[in-house]
Amino acid sequence: MALEITGSLVKKLPVQAGSSTRGEWQKQEFIIETQETYPKKVCMNVWGSDKVLELASYSEGELLKISFNLESREYNQRWYTDIRAWRIERSVREAGSDYAPSASAPGSSNGSSSLQSDLPSDLGEDDLPF
Repeated sequence: MALEITGSLVKKLPVQAGSSTRGEWQKQEFIIETQETYPKKVCMNVWGSDKVLELASYSEGELLKISFNLESREYNQRWYTDIRAWRIERSVREAGSDYAPSASAPGSSNGSSSLQSDLPSDLGEDDLPF
């Protein structure tokens, strides 16, 4: 399952390292915040020294596009979900991705409806017989 998310890098947590029967390993967790109307913070991780070095090249506050996989596993009758990033790239903000209404949006200036501007100015003088 490959998914994508775009958000700003909030924080990089310390690198974790260790050794196993397969050799040395490194992992680093980081927090991103989505750019939605109701932003959400997500804790993700990268595995391997090459990905840890790649994550080090990004600074906090940068807008990133992250491809990731979701994986859950059971340990002692509890389930743990891992959000593992496998591609991180800088993202540019698209013109339509801003969720704040612009000043020229209909109804955004003093709360008036855009329908009022569509009505004719001389409402009292129509040529209907009734």
